[in-house]
Amino acid sequence: MKYGIALFPSKEIQDVANSFRKRYDTNYALIPPHVTVKEAFEIGSKDEIEAYIPKLKEIAKETQPFSLIAKKLSTFSPVTNTIYMKVEPVDELCKLNEKLLSTDLPDDRKYAFVPHITIAQNLSDDEHSDVYGSLQMKSFEFEETIDRFQLLYQLENGMWTVYETFRFGE
Repeated sequence: MKYGIALFPSKEIQDVANSFRKRYDTNYALIPPHVTVKEAFEIGSKDEIEAYIPKLKEIAKETQPFSLIAKKLSTFSPVTNTIYMKVEPVDELCKLNEKLLSTDLPDDRKYAFVPHITIAQNLSDDEHSDVYGSLQMKSFEFEETIDRFQLLYQLENGMWTVYETFRFGE
């Protein structure tokens, strides 16, 4: 089964992201707006993932709540035609990513850690150019406190759902 670890921002940020995702993100219906802190990985059995839960609880306990700050849009072009809300790489967020990567969980990473909330993906080159050009004119500024992360798993239909939530400092 496929698992991943993510942070979910507030409804306010999710609403703004979804206003774009509805039109430009092919994965809109599969997962709410989020910040991936550990890319998807495969685990064979429920017993195997359960064995990692104590370590994830320990990481959450060692992590203090931190600010999620998103102020501008960016793109991964030319690598992929993905447009995203750039999340500032604050120290605690980067440390959380490093701690999760240092576990025994499988590491199927394809890219370096760039905290972001995807708002458009799988666009053609022309679509990407048009959409990115028009979205760059939008301005927004968000800052909120994040106090938990979620272990997610992927259902057979491709949707992601929460397996367990881990609160920081607990």
